[in-house]
Amino acid sequence: MKLATERFFANPEVAARKLVELATTIEAVQDGRIHIEKVNAPFLYTLKASGSEFGAGIKYAVECGWLELHESGTYVRLIGTSAKAAPAKD
Repeated sequence: MKLATERFFANPEVAARKLVELATTIEAVQDGRIHIEKVNAPFLYTLKASGSEFGAGIKYAVECGWLELHESGTYVRLIGTSAKAAPAKD
């Protein structure tokens, strides 16, 4: 008997790729900064992911060089393009 459903974003790579995809859709503010809540809110509330999945995804994306997380944790920057699903819009 299976009591729990499998979580799609339990895999950190899948979560990281989705976070990068979300970040590419957000218009960056000063110096390429994307406020963390602009990525966090759709990931947690629209996609119904958990906080631990968000944390693991951010960590994976930073380790892979796809995102840069500011030391304060208030914003990220896109720094890599290999995880992007589609090219950035001009």
